[in-house]
Formats: sequence, C-alpha cells, structure tokens
Amino acid sequence: MTDSPLEYNFEDLFVGQKANFLKKIDEVLVNDFAKISGDFNPLHMNKEYASTTNFGKRVCHGMLLASFFSQLIGMYLPGKNSLYFSQTLNFRNPCFVDDNITIEGEIIEKKSNIKLITIKTTIHNKTGTCLIDGIAKVIVR
Repeated sequence: MTDSPLEYNFEDLFVGQKANFLKKIDEVLVNDFAKISGDFNPLHMNKEYASTTNFGKRVCHGMLLASFFSQLIGMYLPGKNSLYFSQTLNFRNPCFVDDNITIEGEIIEKKSNIKLITIKTTIHNKTGTCLIDGIAKVIVR
C-alpha cells in the first residue's frame, strides 16, 4: 500500500464488498504503541513476567490491534472519503509478538439517506483464529 488512500464514492460501494491487509506484530510496534499510549503493563512489555501468566508470553496490546481498523477505514474501505462514526470491539483471543495478522472489513449495510456504511471488522492470526471483531459505522463524504 502506498500513502495514498483508495477513493470510493458512496455510490461505488456495495454490500459484500471487502478489503484486507496484512501486518506483522513486532517488537518495534509494541514498544512504539506503549510509548504512544502510556501502557507499559508488564503483560505487554516484560518477557519474564509474561512467562508466569496463563498466556506464557508477552501479549500485544488489544488497542494496538484495534488501531489497525483506522487504517482499514481511512486507506482501504472506503478510503479518502471516510469519516469514522463509531466502532465496537470484542477482544476474542490474544495476539503475541511476532504474530502475523490479517485485518479485514466487509460492508454489511448501506444507508443512502445519510451516506453511512456499516462494516464488519475482524482481525485474525495466521491460523485463522479471530483476535478482535466488531462493527464500524462510517460516513462517506
């Protein structure tokens, strides 16, 4: 992906339309997110501490994963003409450092009178396990 967002008009969008992209969750992302968010919980940041938990290793910040929905909406679906209205989040399973993830959105509803689309948002790991899901409501300007 370039730094230029896709540019869909409301009329071009359709129920069932999908977009997705891949990310690798690495040390740099986790450390940078901790600095930005101020969340240095040892479950996320301390390998020794995390090894004593039921997860057995460091868990990626859930909100770091959820932040990729902003990239999904702002860059891919619908892209340039989007304005986030709301987003629900369900944290289903943990993500770990060095996991590869897929961020996906699918339009499940269009409201023409207010130019609003509803997008089912999901993040899965490489085995297909759902890590986060939710519903985004997006105004298409």
